[in-house]
Amino acid sequence: MTATTDVVVLVGSLRKDSINRKVAKALVELAPAAIQPNFVEIGQLPLYNQDLDDDPPPAWRAFRQRIKCADALLFVTPEYNRSIPAALKNALDVGSRPYGQSVWNGKPGAVVSASPGAIGAFGANHHLRQCLVYLNVPAMPQPEAYIGGADKLFDARGALANDGTREFLQTFMRAFTTWVETNAKADVAVRS
Repeated sequence: MTATTDVVVLVGSLRKDSINRKVAKALVELAPAAIQPNFVEIGQLPLYNQDLDDDPPPAWRAFRQRIKCADALLFVTPEYNRSIPAALKNALDVGSRPYGQSVWNGKPGAVVSASPGAIGAFGANHHLRQCLVYLNVPAMPQPEAYIGGADKLFDARGALANDGTREFLQTFMRAFTTWVETNAKADVAVRS
């Protein structure tokens, strides 16, 4: 793996000041130099409608191309009604179509979920993992990341203010970097 490993970061919450966006920013700041995490926004994507596949909206085309060019995926999501937010599900759908042309296929990924609640958006984390299995995104199994009480982890400027969480997120990002490297080698072996 080189310093140019492109990791797309997708945040399930659209709110500018969301807890999950703060967690994602902390993850990006703690990322090892071997990966380059880049945020890709999903709020501008029109709802997926198969009728538009013959002439996709420009936002779909740009999103699909961006994901297709990425080396790996990092998902950071809240939990809405025991599942993932609609915007994130829509992004998965847009990227997976037309049938047989999924831009997600084979890209290593990881899932982090966060909430003010004690279980750290566990339901959303696992629903997203279920989608990733179908999309053939090998999701890092360990360490799992359910960040509970996340509303109390940041200072007034939005910076991570909890040393234990910082250490955990740094460990997570090191493991993710190894996961990406291992799966990139496996993908090359499969294509050879």
